Amino acid sequence: MKFKRMLVASASALVSLGVLAGCSSSKSAQGPKNTVRIMRKDVIATMDSSLNTDIIGTQALSDTMDGLYRYQGKTVKPAIATKVVKPTNNGLTYTFPLRKNAKWSNGDPVTANDFVYAWQRTVNPKTKSQYAYIYEGIANAKEITDNKKPVDSLGVKALDKHTLQVTLDKPIPYFNQLMTSSTFFPQDQKVVEKWGKKYGTNSKTLVFNGPYKLQKWNGPDNTWNEVKNKDYWNAKDVKVKKLQYQVVKDASTALNLYQSNKLDDVILTGDTAKQMKGSKGFNVKKMNSTFYLEMNQEKDPIFKNQKIRQALAKSIDRTQLANKILGDGSSASLSTTPSNMSYDPNNKSKDFVSDTKQSAKTAEYNTKEAQKLWKTGLTETGQTGKKFNLTLLSDDTDAAKKQSEFLQSQLEKLPGIKVTLNNVPFKSRLSRSISGDFDLVVTAWNADFPDPSNFLTLFTNGASNNNGHWNNSDYDNLVNKSLSTDANDPTIRWKDMTQAQDILNKQQGVIPLYQVGEAHLTNNKVKNLDYGPSGTYNMVSLRIHK
Repeated sequence: MKFKRMLVASASALVSLGVLAGCSSSKSAQGPKNTVRIMRKDVIATMDSSLNTDIIGTQALSDTMDGLYRYQGKTVKPAIATKVVKPTNNGLTYTFPLRKNAKWSNGDPVTANDFVYAWQRTVNPKTKSQYAYIYEGIANAKEITDNKKPVDSLGVKALDKHTLQVTLDKPIPYFNQLMTSSTFFPQDQKVVEKWGKKYGTNSKTLVFNGPYKLQKWNGPDNTWNEVKNKDYWNAKDVKVKKLQYQVVKDASTALNLYQSNKLDDVILTGDTAKQMKGSKGFNVKKMNSTFYLEMNQEKDPIFKNQKIRQALAKSIDRTQLANKILGDGSSASLSTTPSNMSYDPNNKSKDFVSDTKQSAKTAEYNTKEAQKLWKTGLTETGQTGKKFNLTLLSDDTDAAKKQSEFLQSQLEKLPGIKVTLNNVPFKSRLSRSISGDFDLVVTAWNADFPDPSNFLTLFTNGASNNNGHWNNSDYDNLVNKSLSTDANDPTIRWKDMTQAQDILNKQQGVIPLYQVGEAHLTNNKVKNLDYGPSGTYNMVSLRIHK
């Protein structure tokens, strides 16, 4: 997605240091007992799993709710489902046995009907869920969201109280991974209907079936607490009794709060992240999102030449961009698909990016080789000696402006290129990208689900997000096979996707820049902070070292 989950901090709701000052006793200096205190960049917008669109809400939902599965490390593990099921009917039918001891915090049992109700509510056009599209592939989902079929025709039904059956229109090879998403969590129908539009706006309107319960939370609150849910089916494995979240929007404030032992985990950005890099507790979480450069082949036919695209790619020093210009924990990347997200089904230690690293070397920084490729490309297109005035479109944040200036300086090392910067608001950048009003544009994608196809499909011919209009029939064929004829064979499907990525890498259909990283300082007492492929923490695994 175009960063729906990557929140941009607003100017409101700044942290009050007075509230956090506390007392200076030795007990206070040690922090509250059996509690982990965590920074968030913004408030929870909603706790309605049908309406949530951002990572703040996703984490809060994952802390307090359970779906069919949740990630433990790299592996999908059973949650409300008693096992990770294999599909039948040529990959079209999933039958989930559900736990009989799972219940909501009001005492209601968690049943198959809770999933049916929640899923139908999410795809119902009246709900106006921005994530209804992710249900596409479940029988009739798209037709329902398009108002062409009734809501109750969705391919999900309760065979009995503790058996859920899902029918697909076509095999979805990453369906089990998709089931870890909060968008597919169940809902207690009587609670949702009791509160109506108020559901999910404060803790009083909610019930919980997960490891923690949200307490005394109102939508605009800058702080919220989550306490262990003693009625959780897996409560014995939840060792930390309380999570305290605090909104902090300024990196230097975050650092001060951490160093004064008021927070146990904080997020750093910019100069503050650079300053603390290498210090005790410093760590970086790789996000499932990448930034890349698109070249408009319709507006500028010269970009149809492969050597020209390769020359542009090799002219960019990504390491300097990530470490010196951004300094926010992001890392140089030669792949549009993120690392540490997807793993070979036959070798969980081999990640997708490492499996395609040889072809990715096409984009390695090499000014001498870039000059040579540029010259050859100009000869092949009959444009030797021509001057090129190109506009680089990007966002208007401070970081984006610095990034644009750096890319300008890199690209203008190629003879005959002059780059004009055009930094505009996020929405304007999106609309202009879609309309083709750019020569070059810096864009980004954040995974909806942890599968390479989520990125590979972006660059197929005619895809709605293929704004540069690169196309390759072999690439399209491999991507399509991975989602159709080979969907039920994990080994062959993996080969399809790696071969497709190799084509994209070698041809530089788009130019990868970096993988987004989030720099943290984490107190040494916090252990097993399990950050999974879905981009959230599994707090069931959390421990405190005493």
